[in-house]
Amino acid sequence: MNQVTPPAPAAIVARLGRREIGLIASLFCVASLILGFGLLAEEVMEGDTTAFDTRIAHFFRPVGAADAIGPAWLHEMARDVTALGSMVVLCFLLASVVGYLLLIRKRGAAVLLVGSILGGTVVSFGLKLFFSRPRPDIPDGIQVFTSSFPSSHAMLSAVTFLTLGALMARVAADARLKAYFTGCAVFLSIVVGLSRVYLGVHYATDVLAGWCVGSAWAALCWIVALQLQRRGQVERPGGTEGAR
Repeated sequence: MNQVTPPAPAAIVARLGRREIGLIASLFCVASLILGFGLLAEEVMEGDTTAFDTRIAHFFRPVGAADAIGPAWLHEMARDVTALGSMVVLCFLLASVVGYLLLIRKRGAAVLLVGSILGGTVVSFGLKLFFSRPRPDIPDGIQVFTSSFPSSHAMLSAVTFLTLGALMARVAADARLKAYFTGCAVFLSIVVGLSRVYLGVHYATDVLAGWCVGSAWAALCWIVALQLQRRGQVERPGGTEGAR
């Protein structure tokens, strides 16, 4: 019989070193995003971002104009895009993915996914209640029910799409597929946030803050998921819980 040669100690140390470096880099990114949000929130509360927000708002909707720039079809497209970040659409998407994970017996991954999205939702509305920033002058025909800072559409779309994108990238073996899924997640998060500013329901700083917190939360949840996978508490990609 052929004997399996155990990995050299140097290879083990190198592999562990890469893991630790990756973990430190990920935590640094999370800390940087949270710091960015904190600095932005401070500037917003002090009123130092008013000129910036006004400049961006007037770019999309010039002073005295009844509608945002662009033809009527662009306005309708913006409404369609912004709906991708609504609670209804995100809940449908979450339910579909969770259903798939349960069907393939990845219950731990399903629970973790639900926890990350629900946790992000609680954080989003908690921050809104804390800062209670008034909305900009909302155009006719658009209804909003919460305060402005941070944008829950921007934050929750970042949480949901980035988490799902990371999940798909984790499963994919090809580097091009990993890049594709990650790129799609980032693109969807960006266009949803931009649509909120274009429609005039959020200030630009609301969306920036939502991106910061949403990205930080998604990254933190993914770090937790990887650590739980390594401990065997969450199924690894390709594994099936309960299989014997």
